[in-house]
Amino acid sequence: MSRYWSDVVNTLTPYLPGEQPLLDKLVKLNTNESPYPPSPRVMEAISAVSADALRLYPDPESVALRQAIAARFGLQTEQVFVGNGSDEVIALAFMALLKHSLPLYFPDVSYSFYPVWSAMFDIAYRTIPLDQDFSIDPAAYPAENGGIIIPNPNAPTGMLMSLDSIRALLQRSPESVVVIDEAYIDFGGESATQLIDEYDNLLVVQTLSKSRALAGLRVGFAMGSKTLIEALGRVKNSFNSYPLDIVAQRAALASIDDEHYFRNSCERVINTRKTLCSSMKALGFDVLPSGANFILASHPQYSARKLFSGLRDQGILVRYFDKPRIDNHLRITIGTDEDNEALLIALRGLLGNG
Repeated sequence: MSRYWSDVVNTLTPYLPGEQPLLDKLVKLNTNESPYPPSPRVMEAISAVSADALRLYPDPESVALRQAIAARFGLQTEQVFVGNGSDEVIALAFMALLKHSLPLYFPDVSYSFYPVWSAMFDIAYRTIPLDQDFSIDPAAYPAENGGIIIPNPNAPTGMLMSLDSIRALLQRSPESVVVIDEAYIDFGGESATQLIDEYDNLLVVQTLSKSRALAGLRVGFAMGSKTLIEALGRVKNSFNSYPLDIVAQRAALASIDDEHYFRNSCERVINTRKTLCSSMKALGFDVLPSGANFILASHPQYSARKLFSGLRDQGILVRYFDKPRIDNHLRITIGTDEDNEALLIALRGLLGNG
């Protein structure tokens, strides 16, 4: 604590990201990064950026990128907003759309950045417990609220909500914004973007970090009615008029243009996830159904904390959350076949099956 800090800094408990150790030969399954590289077109686009282009400010509205995103989802350019990763986009949504007299609602087991943003922007919030099976019940959310934000698939559970459930949320709360955070939707889910023209209170947020293997680039985007997107733009232009640099804009555009590579990468992750789930269950783990590029697993006879430590000692990183309801679970990113085999060998040893 410092006497120079503002009051809000003293009240914050920052989000704790997954460990990013500077060590070689680790099996890194803790931060949901893609196990595969981005499209080759991305590197071509980056290499083609000239020194003269870097001398100039980038397009502050990222028009070409927004046009490409809009075309892919059947929307208009004015229905798309882009920013530095989906975290920045969602943070702007908290400021622009979710700060009202009534509280904001989100699941009790969910993305742990949500309470951080709520504290930062002085937004009252309430959490709604997941059902016993970790699913989300739209009927549990009060009709009158200051907004709702839900990841789909949820994180860290990986479980999907159906479009019918999302539609039920939107119909219950027509006077407030419902944000669907779709960071992992490309790994088996059905995007809520198809509901945007039906519900003007829906904001859908996606990222290029996961399914397009561009976590190091930091590009995220939101899609919704023109009114919602205009609100995000007003906040952005009052904070940072040039959120995406020229390299990020051109690389992101190249990634979106390569639909074949994108779909093939997603399918590889989905197939590997199925194999890993079967292997984990064969070892006695309970594994939640996942629509993401990770799984949440627990073993009825072994402590997740001890398994986490045992894996780390062998250079295998997974994620452990010391939080209610999930404190005996491990969140495991889907890696390559080789990564997953190393994980399974280590687990067999820790379980005494090696």
